Amino acid sequence: MLGLVGVQNLLFTIVAISSLVVFMGFMLKLAKQPYVVSYIVVGIILGPFAMGVVKDTSQVSTLGSLGLIFLLFFVGMEISLPKLIANWRISVVGTLMQIFMSLLLIWLLGTYAGWDNARIVMLGFVLALSSTAVILKLLDEMKETHTKIGQNVIGILLTQDILIVVMLIVMNYLGGASLNRLDLVLQIIGAILIAIILFIILRKKEIHIPFELYIIRDHELQIFVALLFCFGFAMIAELMKLSAALGAFMGGIIVSATRSTKWVQQSLHAFQILFVSVFFVYVGMIIDIRFMWENVGLIMSMVLSVFIVNTLINGVVFLSFNIPWKQSFYGGAVLSQVGEFSFAIGAIGYNLSIIDEFSYQLILSTIALTLFFSPMWINLTKRLLSITPDMLDPTHR
Repeated sequence: MLGLVGVQNLLFTIVAISSLVVFMGFMLKLAKQPYVVSYIVVGIILGPFAMGVVKDTSQVSTLGSLGLIFLLFFVGMEISLPKLIANWRISVVGTLMQIFMSLLLIWLLGTYAGWDNARIVMLGFVLALSSTAVILKLLDEMKETHTKIGQNVIGILLTQDILIVVMLIVMNYLGGASLNRLDLVLQIIGAILIAIILFIILRKKEIHIPFELYIIRDHELQIFVALLFCFGFAMIAELMKLSAALGAFMGGIIVSATRSTKWVQQSLHAFQILFVSVFFVYVGMIIDIRFMWENVGLIMSMVLSVFIVNTLINGVVFLSFNIPWKQSFYGGAVLSQVGEFSFAIGAIGYNLSIIDEFSYQLILSTIALTLFFSPMWINLTKRLLSITPDMLDPTHR
């Protein structure tokens, strides 16, 4: 159990984070910036590289991971599965095109710089992955989740989250780690189970959960049933060596098929806000202010290059599916930041000695700053392209 000192430290941390979130949220709202930015700023201020209120970020990282699970669970409840399946060309083919172009660009750069194949592939994967957490949060705040471009962006994000499993396998292989056949078998079984679940949902249109009428009348029980759906499917996906976030997404789709989304959302909405905000606080905490200051020119040039390159790559992908050019490059800007799963790719590359300490810190700083500046880049692109609400409407042509 926590001692008196431990409880006092915990209470102080909670009060410090909450107070700063309120203050920064108010200040940044006046500047018309989303809450994502305020969470990251709070993390920077309280993290080990600034005030040092939180020195050990491992627990914050764990809580932040729960935020990603909640986020994907809610997306699963809101997504239209028939529309997602019908739009599989953009989701699947578009994502593969985007990853290929990212790898090609890094290969051209790496060939000039003399990098080996493992480093080229690792950096290509890092560049290709966008941030599910940031984009879904921003789309929700901007009321663009259900727009045509929003649905296309979400389709690409979900495909990226599925392909992260393949990327991790490739990374371990390139780094000399042996391939675990049992893990591979479990991943194949997991993929088959997902396909079966999707087929059943599409075939039956609506499914029923046991004791549904009783659960609807009991709000206290609803909270635990909702948590069971969210974390139960996340745990099953982890056991199958797949992404926990992907499992939560499948749980959300199943809840949506039961037509129980209203009471589930009411039960878990507060949890979602709490844990998603903790994830972004964690992103701020891992930003090493001293390292960034010492290498500010290099890091900022990398951040700007990432935004420009990813906007162009993803914009070209959308253009290839006959989406108008303004919407295409706006969608490219939405996907332009480097995602949270790239932290895992970078960590594996560092642990397998594919990159050195300096390169690893450079990658961490670049990822964190693209997450931080992403809302500003998206808003800037929207203004430059003169994007209006009717352009993003699902019925707009």
